[in-house]
Amino acid sequence: MSDTDTPHTLPNRTTPTWEVELLISGIAVFAMLQLPSLLDNVMFALEPRLDNDWQQPLVLAYLYGKGMAVILAITFVLHLLLRARWIALVGMYSVYPDGIRWDKLRIGPIQGEVERERALPFPTIIDRADNLATTVFAVGVMLGILVVVIAVVALFISVFGILLSTLSDRRIDGYKVILAVFATVMVPFSLIVLYDRKRGARLAPDSRVRHIIRRLFGWYARIGLSRMNNPIMSLLGSHGSDYKVVAFTTTLLMLVLFAVGASFAVMQSPQWLGNYGLFPSDKGTTAIDAAHYDDQRDPARDPALPYIQSMAVTAAPYLRLVVPYRPMRDEPAMRRICAQAQALPNPRQAEVRLACLSTLHGVTLDGEPLADMRYEIASDPRTDRPALLAMIDVRGLPRGRHELRIARPSTDDEDNDAKDDPGYDQILFWR
Repeated sequence: MSDTDTPHTLPNRTTPTWEVELLISGIAVFAMLQLPSLLDNVMFALEPRLDNDWQQPLVLAYLYGKGMAVILAITFVLHLLLRARWIALVGMYSVYPDGIRWDKLRIGPIQGEVERERALPFPTIIDRADNLATTVFAVGVMLGILVVVIAVVALFISVFGILLSTLSDRRIDGYKVILAVFATVMVPFSLIVLYDRKRGARLAPDSRVRHIIRRLFGWYARIGLSRMNNPIMSLLGSHGSDYKVVAFTTTLLMLVLFAVGASFAVMQSPQWLGNYGLFPSDKGTTAIDAAHYDDQRDPARDPALPYIQSMAVTAAPYLRLVVPYRPMRDEPAMRRICAQAQALPNPRQAEVRLACLSTLHGVTLDGEPLADMRYEIASDPRTDRPALLAMIDVRGLPRGRHELRIARPSTDDEDNDAKDDPGYDQILFWR
């Protein structure tokens, strides 16, 4: 604080950008609070449309995008609160320029001595509140930019690996190639950083080793591996503990990404949230899932499962069965059993692929195969996703409970435990 500060004016050392900080934080908080729900909707809409390969960059984009929104929302809300505290301190100091009157407080003499010893001048308190608010704002901006950079690099690596694998007809594992290139770049960088810390000061200014290390650091700086590419983080680390700044940043990013992933898992399986340990598992084939019934399902959030018009089919003569095309399951199976269709002309190709899909999704009703059932090429009218349509005659069915089973191929995920997959979707309905 300067000696020329008065209680009726802003302190001379007030951060000159405080008004812009408030404007940016207010706008950013409003935007960031809207972004997570938008990203959730995009994720649920795109996930059923992609196979196992392209779901990986989608998940990365979702995690980093929502993580950035959460980080910015939290830090900017905190900044607004701290800046409001600073404004309150400035205002109250102008109202009571003589500061705290310790003799007017209901405290004893000993506590009063301790409080006076620990007390700071009010201008210093205001100055520290101002600095803390600006630091929180800067940390939020730094973390947001850092997440964007990490997301861009991760998405580039993921997409490049997929394209490399696809163009080589899966003879080359694109991710292994990318990992090898990444290790080739980062391992030498880590080694010269450690060498510079341990022995850099001992090298003569004109030594050949020092010259080589300087050139390597210059090359790495040109590709983005430089402390000056993140000046806010470097500034904070140089005025405090560099180790603590890096540890705090890494820990916070990991916690936020874990929280985002956990929240998405809960949205996919809401029963995970709550004390439902003793309730019968809904993984059994006899469990009723609302996603199997068109009048109950939520097309924006429910998984792409086969569905019929309703749980109670009382008056309708036909059961309308819609089987969505699921790239995660159907794409690998189609490559295995229908590879010959690729060389056929378009009309014939569509017929062969329809026959292949029909084979993959055979249907049984009350345990009896529907051999004469025919699939048509259609789409889900509420999501615009491709689907198979079958009209099943149920006029001869007796009243009561019935089971419809639709075969499905297993996923192309090596981590999936095949013994837990019954190999079909089951839909219960009543006449």
